[in-house]
Parts: sequence; C-alpha cells; structure tokens
Amino acid sequence: MKETKPFPKPISFKKLIGPSFIILALGLGSGEIILWPYLASNYGLGIVWGAILGITFQYFINMEIERYALVKGESVFVGIHKVFKLSVYWFIVSTFIGFGLPGIIAASASILSVVLGIENIKWIAIVLLLIIGFILSIGKTVYSMMEHLTKFIILLGIPFIFLLALYLSTSTDWSVLLSGIIGKGDGFWFLPTGVSIATFLAAFAYSGAGGNLNLTQSIYIKEKGYGMGIYAQKISGLFSKKIDQEIVLDGTDCSVTEEDVFRFKKWWKLINIEHILIFWFLGIISMILLMLLSYVTTYGLPGNMEGINFVINEGMVIGSIITPFFGTLFLIILSIMLFQTQLGVMDSTSRIMAENFAIKKLHGKKDGKINLSKIYYSFVWVQILFGIILFLFNIYEPKTLIILGAVINAFAMFVHLALVFWINHKLLPKVFRPSVWRKIIIGIIFIFFAVFSCFVLWSYLN
Repeated sequence: MKETKPFPKPISFKKLIGPSFIILALGLGSGEIILWPYLASNYGLGIVWGAILGITFQYFINMEIERYALVKGESVFVGIHKVFKLSVYWFIVSTFIGFGLPGIIAASASILSVVLGIENIKWIAIVLLLIIGFILSIGKTVYSMMEHLTKFIILLGIPFIFLLALYLSTSTDWSVLLSGIIGKGDGFWFLPTGVSIATFLAAFAYSGAGGNLNLTQSIYIKEKGYGMGIYAQKISGLFSKKIDQEIVLDGTDCSVTEEDVFRFKKWWKLINIEHILIFWFLGIISMILLMLLSYVTTYGLPGNMEGINFVINEGMVIGSIITPFFGTLFLIILSIMLFQTQLGVMDSTSRIMAENFAIKKLHGKKDGKINLSKIYYSFVWVQILFGIILFLFNIYEPKTLIILGAVINAFAMFVHLALVFWINHKLLPKVFRPSVWRKIIIGIIFIFFAVFSCFVLWSYLN
C-alpha cells in the first residue's frame, strides 16, 4: 500500500503568490500583445467580450489543473498516463508542433529591429533564442528564476501601458470599450464582417496561456510547494550541483482525514483568490488596456492588416503625440514582454515534453526515479536549434506563425480539457472532486472549443 502523508498547513497569501504570474506571462506575448490588439486595430473594440470570455474560460480550466496537483502532489501528466498510457506521445508531439514555431520571439525581434534600425530580423531572433537558452541554464532552480523574472517584467510593463492608455484615450474611447464588453461594435454585434474565424479562435485560445501550456500550471504549483506538492522535488539549473539528482515523478497521497479535508479547503480558497487576482484580473486589465491603446492609436490606419505592422504604427503614433522617446520606449517594453513570453513558453514546453518523456521511460520500472533536469535541458536546446533552423530558412513571419500555432493549440485545449476532467473524477477522492456547477462550466467550455475547432477545420478544408 502506498505511503500517505498529512495535507500540509496553508502558507500565507503573500508566499502563495507566484505561479499565476508565470501562466499570465505566457499569454502576454501572443494573445494580449499581438492577436487581440491586432483585431482591435482592424475591427474596433466590439470584440473585447471575446478576450474577457476567453480568459474567464482559462481561469476555470487552470483551477481544475491546479486541483489535481494540489491533492496528488504530482503533475496532471503523471495522472493522465495512469489512465491513458499513450497520452505521453500526444503531449510531446502536440506541444512541439503547437509551440515549436517561434512566432513570439520573431515578433520580439521584429519590433526590436525597428528600434535598432536593422532590416533583417532573423539574426536578432537567433541571438534572442540563444539568450533564452542561457537564462534557463543559469538559475539555481528554474522555477525560482522564472518567478522572479516574470514578476519584474509584468510589474514594469502593465503600469506603463496603463498610463499610456489613460493619457491617449478620451471618454468616447472608454464608452466604445464598455460597449465592446457586451459585444456591441461599430455596425456589428459580437463578430465583425470579414474577420478571420481562425484568427479570432487563435486570439480566444491565447486569452491566457493556451494549448498544453495551461497544464504546466500543475508543475509550477507543485514546484512552488502548494498542498501535497510540498513533498515534490524541483528541476535544478544546468550548472547546479544538483543537476545529476534523480527525481521521483509520482506524488504523495494524503490520508483523507477530517483535518486533511479542512486544510485542502483552505488551500483551495487561497489558490482561487490568488489566480483570480493575478491571472484573471491582471490578465483582463492588460488585455483591455492593450486593445484600447491599439484602438486609439491605429484604428483605421493603412497597413494594419499586414503582419505586426499595427504595433510599429502604435509606436509611431505614440511618438508623434507625446515625444519620439515614448514611442521608442513603448516598442522596447513590448519587445521585452514578448521576449519574456517566449522564455516562459520555452520553459513550459520543455517541462511538458521532458516530463512525458520521463514518464514513458519510467513505465514499468520499480524505483520510479529519473534525471529530469538533463531531459529538460535537452528539450530546451532542441527547441532553440529548431527555431534557429527555421530562421535560417527565412521562416519567420510573426503573425502567421502565432495564428497557426494558436489554432493547433485550441484543438489541444479541447483534448486536455476532457483528460483533466476525467482524472479528477477517476483518481481524486470524492471529497476533493469538483462541484456540480464547476463540472457544468467545464462542460460548456469543452463544447465551445469542440465546435470552434471543428468549424475552423471545416473552413480550411472547404
């Protein structure tokens, strides 16, 4: 019989904050900075409702992922493999296809190239990818380094964007924004004529992290030490003395006493509040402000439809209204935020693929231990090499890569929604399972992504 341990006492709310910053940052560079502002610059603010609904959906998705890790002290990938043995292949392939396309770092390099006055972006992008590899390799533990870096960049970027939006917008612009929250646009309700459904689905899927990236929330809260995750081990830095440490992937069960249930409920309340405040609230604020800023500076300007020209147009308009310095500073901060997103994506995807590779390798072994850190860094550098190869072959148009990846990831979300729902129902003790109203919400989200994914596939085939 497997050994059980007591459910840990909840930590203070201040110490609890962290994982939601990382998962929020994963969405900043794709949905928040590129896709939703792109739609706002070309179609107005009548689509704001989609951004809010998208991140609300992801809040509920993330909490069910956190639920499993909180109770079991292991990632959802370990749990899913216990029920569906072939899942490891799906997660490795779908993650690599969905996020191996380096559209986010290409966007960062494109913006930076304008600031530096360099026409060819591929060399900038290659250098940025190598810097990402170096940053991920030097931390004592990868999670701690990611948390501190992410907090700094988000707390730097969002206030700056807020002040810009406040200064440049008028009461009329805010009125248009409020109308967009209920789906009323300029001559349309909910969806404007001519909008690409694939682009809208891509933006919707990236209202937050998107795709398999949502699942890494279970790894991050485990490494943060939420709930039963306090008994789990962390991935060490490449140059850490612990790089050769073998890690156990299986979690630790609690004994399900009255005290365990009481502590779980306190944990559950705290992590819901943390995720609402950091991921949901800050996410909505950042998306709305970026869309508003895009609208007031570039709506109706020629060239917005091409690539990420609307971002360059934003910088130029901000520079002409305030001073050129602020226009340049805006572009630099966006480039840094995009770089941070690619850094987070690289970390998360490498964790996903490494964990699933390790699960497969451990299958059938008695000791259950493996050197996860070395596998993790192998995937980090394989992805960097893949991105460099694409850039050398001049495959680097940012918006195209981001939309293609997002459509793939929307389908991946449809798959992992069902898998996580099933393991929470199958593997968790009844007292820890989701309530009826949460099950209904997850069911609605599942149907939404199923219908949208099928619609986009049908439109491509026809």
